[in-house]
Amino acid sequence: MTSQDHLELSHSRPANAAAGVRAWLGLALLALPTMLLGLDLTLLHLALPALAADLRPTSLEALWIMDAYGFMIAGFLITMGTLGDRIGRRKLLMMGAAAFAVASVLAAFSTSALMLIAARALLGIAGATLMPSTLALITNMFAEPRQRALGFGIWATMFAFGMATGPVVGGVLLEHFWWGAAFLIAVPVLGLLLLLAPVLLPEYRASQAGRIDLTSVGLSLAAMLPVIYGIKQVAKDGFGWQPLGLIAVGLIFAAVFVGRQRRLADPLLDMSLFANRAFSIALIILLFGLVAVGGTMLLVTQYLQLVAGLSPLVAGLWMGPPALAMVAAGVAAPLIGRWVRPGFIVAGALGLSAVGYLMLTQLDNGATGVVLVVAGFSLAYFGLGTIAALGTDLVVGSAPADKAGSASAMSETVQDLGVSLGIAVLGSLATALYRGQMLERIPEGLGPEAREAVGDSLWAVSSVAADLPAGLIDEARAAFTGGFSAAAMVSAVGVAVLALLAAVALRHVGVSGAARPRQ
Repeated sequence: MTSQDHLELSHSRPANAAAGVRAWLGLALLALPTMLLGLDLTLLHLALPALAADLRPTSLEALWIMDAYGFMIAGFLITMGTLGDRIGRRKLLMMGAAAFAVASVLAAFSTSALMLIAARALLGIAGATLMPSTLALITNMFAEPRQRALGFGIWATMFAFGMATGPVVGGVLLEHFWWGAAFLIAVPVLGLLLLLAPVLLPEYRASQAGRIDLTSVGLSLAAMLPVIYGIKQVAKDGFGWQPLGLIAVGLIFAAVFVGRQRRLADPLLDMSLFANRAFSIALIILLFGLVAVGGTMLLVTQYLQLVAGLSPLVAGLWMGPPALAMVAAGVAAPLIGRWVRPGFIVAGALGLSAVGYLMLTQLDNGATGVVLVVAGFSLAYFGLGTIAALGTDLVVGSAPADKAGSASAMSETVQDLGVSLGIAVLGSLATALYRGQMLERIPEGLGPEAREAVGDSLWAVSSVAADLPAGLIDEARAAFTGGFSAAAMVSAVGVAVLALLAAVALRHVGVSGAARPRQ
């Protein structure tokens, strides 16, 4: 069957036609890169201490290593989602898979922090071609609303499962190999995708697609990158005129980008999508919900390793219960959504997440802290699984079929940007509070390298622990825990507000399978 045949099939199939075996096998295939992309967002969380000892990154370089991938995905998703609608979603998926495999090898064998940052950025650009393609193809494969909602739920669950198991996989690999081996698992997974995609996946191109507006592409990057760099400068040096100026420049370019999209006959991002209230509110919930999860996830993995003293493998295994909570929520939420309105499901799940974040404000440095952090983070992940599944369905299901790639890109943009912003903002808050306590407690007799490490971060302290008195290490752990608790309190308040927003603003959205206006 040719690409044009697939295009005609997608337009001619009845809106309520049930999907066959091939579609479900195709969904299983799409789950592989989806899980891999989530995995790469969190894979290095447990590997950071080993990586720091090997590559010796500065604190700013460490932040770039952690979230360059997610930020580059967010920067290019809108462009790639629209590009997939134009050149073919399956074609873009396969091109991105090949590029992702090559970049994974570069990352695995990086010999410096800057090389790893560059490889992670390339992984982000390649990942931006994969994510909207996988999600948009589901809209072509599942025309029946309930099947499509379940497909979105499975997709979101696999992405969230990849995020959740990143620390587990990283812990297992670090137990037996060097930190770079974690990247190589992408190669066989993507090889299988390239082999089976032409057999199991349909092709789709928008019938009236125009050319990509390169000016809009440039404006989208000019809006995103200064904001990203400004946030990272704040994380490194605190608030100042330079980082605030960069953020302001990015916001100005964002306003210019939006204005251009409103004027173009064939925009890179169709702003009319935001006229649908369910679309807009779901994006807000996804963005800020992922901010809370993204920042907390990094702090949890550091707590288990650097405060509780667990090995990477044991710390990874402790992340198993949160992963199971996320999977359960991602699968159950679309099924419950057949009888209960999605706004009420999302509100209830986010309410439980707020309780989980409040539990994380009560941590100590002992064994009780490990149980508490895992229990609290399990509740946080339960909310994540719910909003990822139902939020994705609300966003993509509200868009016209020929705009599914663009809507998918928006869904993915806010999720990946949320994770990366969470790492930058909540991580910076915890680091600032840590430094505020530790800079006053550095003994006079320490050498320059040790003094810099103690005043920088707990993971930096761990790299020079042999040169420090035991009491100072304990103080550093207590300072980190205090910063973690403060970040968790911010997350608890924010998620509680999101729960209220979902209950009020989404209360009119019907259950799965009910008519949903596409604008």
